[in-house]
Order: sequence, then structure tokens, then C-alpha cells
Amino acid sequence: MNKVIVKFLKLHPDAVIPEYQTNGASGMDISAYLSEPLELKPMERRLIPTGLKMELPEGYEAQVRPRSGMSIKHGITLINCVGTIDEDYRGEICVPVVNLSNETYTINNRDRIAQMIISPVTKAIAQEIKEELSVTSRGSGGFGSTGYSAQTVSE
Repeated sequence: MNKVIVKFLKLHPDAVIPEYQTNGASGMDISAYLSEPLELKPMERRLIPTGLKMELPEGYEAQVRPRSGMSIKHGITLINCVGTIDEDYRGEICVPVVNLSNETYTINNRDRIAQMIISPVTKAIAQEIKEELSVTSRGSGGFGSTGYSAQTVSE
């Protein structure tokens, strides 16, 4: 298992440094930093501050993802599904959330609102070509072209 050092700067003394909840967890939970509870109405979007800045090691990114429990139990997820924090970003970490439920949801200070995965970055070299791309069995088949289940593949 690779381990890298990620530096966090608290902008407020009671901001919460992200941490893994279990030894097998892939993501560190990120907590809200709020001066008062925030009510998120149905279909409302808000940017939730964490009270933290972060310094990633060179060649790494942080992916901010929804917490599955909040998504399934309360309909709270991220606006952009997965957010990327680049290694050169030095501003406050904020989490863009949306309430997809029919009920108002209250976010309190120090509530765990998302999870963060630290990943190495591979950079691609974009290369223009003049000839056709290689042929595959899928070809240009788009959304749903490979079927939905074993049953639909055989039909």
C-alpha cells in the first residue's frame, strides 16, 4: 500500500482534518466547517466550506466523492459527482452538494459530508493522427450499445 503525506492547514481551530474511518477505507471523510447549521432545501445546491487548505504532493490529485450513506439515506450528493482538486490548488477546500430528496436536510458543523481519495496522476500526450483509428468489435456504438444484462445481450 502506497502512503503519501498530504498537508492540511486549519483556517479555524475546530476544523476537522480528514481521516479514514476504518483500516480498509479508500477515502478520508471530509467534514463541514459551519458557524451555524445550514438547511439544504429539496433541489438546492450549496458550496460547503471545510475550514481547510491542503497541499498535495507533486504528481497527485484529490478526488472528492459523495458519501454513499448520505446519498441513499438522504439524497445528498455532489453536484459534479466527482470533484478534482489539483496538486497546485491552495484555496479552501469546499464541497458542492445538492439535495435530491423531497425533504429539507440540515448540515451541521463537523458533519462528514464527502470523502476524498488521493490518487497519482498520469498525464497523456495528445497526438493528432491523419488515418482512421484501430477497429474494435464495439466500433462507434454509444450509450447502451453493449446491453444492460446477460438477458438483453442474448436477445
